[in-house]
Amino acid sequence: MSAFASKLVLGTVQFGCEYGINSAGRPSRSSVGAILKLALQGGITTLDTSSAYGDAESVLGSCGCGSFRIVSKYPAGGGDVEECFRGSLARLGHSRLDGYLLHHFSVWKDKPSVWDSFRKLRDKGLAGRIGFSLYSPSELEMLLDKGVDFNLLQFPRNLFDRSFDPYLQELHERGVEIHVRSTFLQGLFFMDRERLPEKLQPLRGDLLALDEALDGRNPAAFALGFNLLNPFIDGVLIGVDNESQLRQDFDAAAAVGPVVFEHEVKRTDLLNPVNWK
Repeated sequence: MSAFASKLVLGTVQFGCEYGINSAGRPSRSSVGAILKLALQGGITTLDTSSAYGDAESVLGSCGCGSFRIVSKYPAGGGDVEECFRGSLARLGHSRLDGYLLHHFSVWKDKPSVWDSFRKLRDKGLAGRIGFSLYSPSELEMLLDKGVDFNLLQFPRNLFDRSFDPYLQELHERGVEIHVRSTFLQGLFFMDRERLPEKLQPLRGDLLALDEALDGRNPAAFALGFNLLNPFIDGVLIGVDNESQLRQDFDAAAAVGPVVFEHEVKRTDLLNPVNWK
């Protein structure tokens, strides 16, 4: 077992719908069960899901996810927060969640009072930690300016995107649990540099710069190490479609070494996969 395995968080969006540019397709329920078993054996203790991920929560519940810590999310249009939350509990077969995030920041921005419902879930002991899934530091700045009492955050961080780095130490010192996603930038780091989709061609030079820094090393280990080695990060999300991919991620985590890559991406708009369409 890798010393870093417990820091890995298994993302489950693939279990409810096809996701990512390198997706091998949505796995069957039996495959999900095998993935969860392997995850436990390998040292993963936390699952990340959402009621917005198709039927991912139901799939997890039917496969038996009782041994995991669960972080789920409240989506835009979710209706009453506690009702939505309890729906997640029922589908997952859990009596409480270790974390509950507001999936879409715009919900809080349009109606800050929604946060009261999250605090009630925490006060009742139904959710261990509450917080937000963020996309940009400007969103975090708004929360900090308003003094919102969150203690769990999820946001993107990878070799190309370090936009939240100026806040990591402060958040850690505030007692906020930090989970980062998009470690592999939805598989971009593994794509053939000569066959990039037209929309991603502006990133070809950045990928070649990464190749030079890799100098023949395992790109997955390099990308994972960038997040796993950061002392302020508590959880690093990974997503898999099958057991083979999870084994590869475990192997990569075991091969993590020092990461040196000082490179600034100019097309920062392309660091958000939403803009790849």
